[in-house]
Amino acid sequence: MTPTPPPASLPRRTRRGVIKRVSLATLALAAFIGFILLGNWQVRRLHWKLGLIHDVNTRVDAPPVNAPGPGQWSRIAAGHLQYLHVRLHGHYLPGAQTLVHGTSKKGYGFWVMAPLRTDRGFVVWVNRGYIPADMPDTPAYRQAAPPQGEVALTGLLRFSEPGGGFLRPNQPTKDQWYSRDVAAITAKRGLSESQVAPYFIDAAAREGAGPWPVAGLTVIHFPNHHLNYAITWYLLALGTALGVGLAIRRERKARHEESAD
Repeated sequence: MTPTPPPASLPRRTRRGVIKRVSLATLALAAFIGFILLGNWQVRRLHWKLGLIHDVNTRVDAPPVNAPGPGQWSRIAAGHLQYLHVRLHGHYLPGAQTLVHGTSKKGYGFWVMAPLRTDRGFVVWVNRGYIPADMPDTPAYRQAAPPQGEVALTGLLRFSEPGGGFLRPNQPTKDQWYSRDVAAITAKRGLSESQVAPYFIDAAAREGAGPWPVAGLTVIHFPNHHLNYAITWYLLALGTALGVGLAIRRERKARHEESAD
């Protein structure tokens, strides 16, 4: 049996064909491995998302606990305790209420943010609820003023929203806010950052409260498409393997026909 000559001794056309086949096989292998890794990553993300949804649902439905104090703020910064059901006691600070552009199920308008000094000494920004977009320019806006004296409320812990909205950055110098950026609003209102919690609270709706602002509009929704993404990546990996298999089969068939001739 005559041994296969080394690539350098093959005809130029044949040598190019070998190089091309090796290159395509390498690319196909890299694509196959990449699709598998992406599918595995989506599976891990799926487990993480299911765990997050379970934790959030458990927190939302649990009895309220005291809002995290300074000793727990590092956990908030690390991304823990989102949507924790909390309770607050204290009084609102006068002259610091802030309107933040936002959208709710009632339409486009403003979220009414107000700082509350708790009976434990630190300050928490409270999202008191929604008002219509045209309300700040009317006498009815007085109805949205925070109550005086001691208050008690419950709500859901939310992470700060730094920077602004999509394509609409916050403009502190103009007092225009498109996200509930706790640190930036705190600085604008001249509050001591060390005394202000790094989160805000979405206040729950209360019986007997005035018509404005409308509280209790928190939407808890976590899109979970990771299973679909994982299936897509695995199907692409399978398609790559099948494509390579078909290409090999066709090449063998062509060689067989050439040798038969």
